[in-house]
Amino acid sequence: MTDSPIVSTEWLAKNIDAPDLVVVDGSWYLPAHQRDPKAEYRAEHIPGAVYFDIDDIADTSSSLPHMLPAPHVFSSKMRKLGIGDGQTIVVYDGMGLLSAARVWWMFKAMGVESVYVLDGGLPKWKAEGRPVDDDPVHRPERHFSARLDNALVRDYDMVRSALGNGGAQVVDARSAARFKGEAPEPRPELSSGHMPGSLNLPFDQLLENGALRSPEEIETAFRQAGVDYSRPVITSCGSGVTAAILFLALDMTGHRNIALYDGSWTDWASRDGAVIEKNS
Repeated sequence: MTDSPIVSTEWLAKNIDAPDLVVVDGSWYLPAHQRDPKAEYRAEHIPGAVYFDIDDIADTSSSLPHMLPAPHVFSSKMRKLGIGDGQTIVVYDGMGLLSAARVWWMFKAMGVESVYVLDGGLPKWKAEGRPVDDDPVHRPERHFSARLDNALVRDYDMVRSALGNGGAQVVDARSAARFKGEAPEPRPELSSGHMPGSLNLPFDQLLENGALRSPEEIETAFRQAGVDYSRPVITSCGSGVTAAILFLALDMTGHRNIALYDGSWTDWASRDGAVIEKNS
């Protein structure tokens, strides 16, 4: 395998029947997309792919959406999906790249090293005439040992501290208009705006035709957003999904000191006393 977190459709097509390979459909959509990921998965998926529901494989006791679950919960969910220790995992989604990065990050946060994102996702796979089917997938249960890597996860207090003492750069993947406070949040109860001292790099600037741009283009985009590659980075977004695209892109360009603010803006903006800045 490559050191890159991305694998090509050609690679997957050649290796799809490997006994220790698991293909995972991690599709999830915003309400504005008006798409049903479970129904789409049932209608067509890459052969053998299991469906990973980020709203179910989550800390369902939290008021925040799709928060990372406890390791024992993650282990149980993976066992039932037939995903086990030592397997190679390839994640894709129906947008090309949206939620697959979040699923990839969740596996990384739970200690999995051999996990990758499919370049261009299902749209690229289908555009190349590769097979899909609607067969139900039932993999035998496998033992899965989740070990939370705390270095990859940040919470509100950690982010506030990093912003206050300069311990890390916080990079927000939301649109410029939401970051500036000029456009509303999708969750109407939340104010738009940004955390004091945070940087903005809308995730779509890193994508082309539903796939990540070249490493050189990605690194240029981060540097133009004010990111210093020699310092730690915490990625953030609306609810922790597109923040994972920034995390994935940084990883692909060789940055290793990265964490993700799991609650992201939904957590920050709902806190009493949290400072919210807007561009005047």
